[in-house]
Amino acid sequence: MSGEIIGLHHWFESAPGRHLLEWEQARYDELVADVFGFHALQLGSPALHGLRANRMPHRWLALGEAESRLPNVAPALLAEGVMLPFPEASLDLVLMPHTLELSPEPHAALREVHRVLVPEGRVVISGLNPWSLWGLRQKRARLYQRLGAGGRLYLPESGEFIAPGRLRDWLQLLGFELESVSFGCFRPAVVSDHWLRNYEWMDGLGARWWPVLGAGYVTVAVKRVAGVRLLEPAWSTAAAPVAAQAQVAQRGRAGG
Repeated sequence: MSGEIIGLHHWFESAPGRHLLEWEQARYDELVADVFGFHALQLGSPALHGLRANRMPHRWLALGEAESRLPNVAPALLAEGVMLPFPEASLDLVLMPHTLELSPEPHAALREVHRVLVPEGRVVISGLNPWSLWGLRQKRARLYQRLGAGGRLYLPESGEFIAPGRLRDWLQLLGFELESVSFGCFRPAVVSDHWLRNYEWMDGLGARWWPVLGAGYVTVAVKRVAGVRLLEPAWSTAAAPVAAQAQVAQRGRAGG
């Protein structure tokens, strides 16, 4: 497992890795900016600053032991995804960037996130799509390797990637409601910055004509609890803007 984590960390330094990371960073910034509450957690992937656009007063970055030993990684909370040091129903937002791909027990990690989320809390999950041009090149390389014909992997060696449809089924079984799924990185599986830039035009076409074939995806789901309904504050509507301003905390990076 430590080798897979290091492999993903180094892959993010490659041309396709940087491209994916840039797209994911933009999506996280957009998706978490207006999620309010008090406590937010990012699980893994220190190269991504998933909570930098969020304004909750308490934000943590949690890393496993292997990730915490990576070079140039800021101090973070040491925790494994299957056993989080938080009480039940205590977090308003949890980010899982590539967390499930690297977890030896992805189902257990999702159950643990469901445990620590408050009712109506959100989880944001990103991953690599096996049904994409990038994923298909990875499958071909693995086939060549099994046949003894060589074959260089295009994506990091991190087990089988989780398809968005499969992840949706897991979430629904736990009682999450799917809120949105975003796809990105539609360029061919090339290895150089030069060719990735040349195929930039494919991102616009892909988002319009074949969105589910994006190399990366970000899923947002909400924890639903039967019989639980969020109540509006017992204030007049005129006081609402003041209350909204009071919720805004100083911006900072995850783990800050």
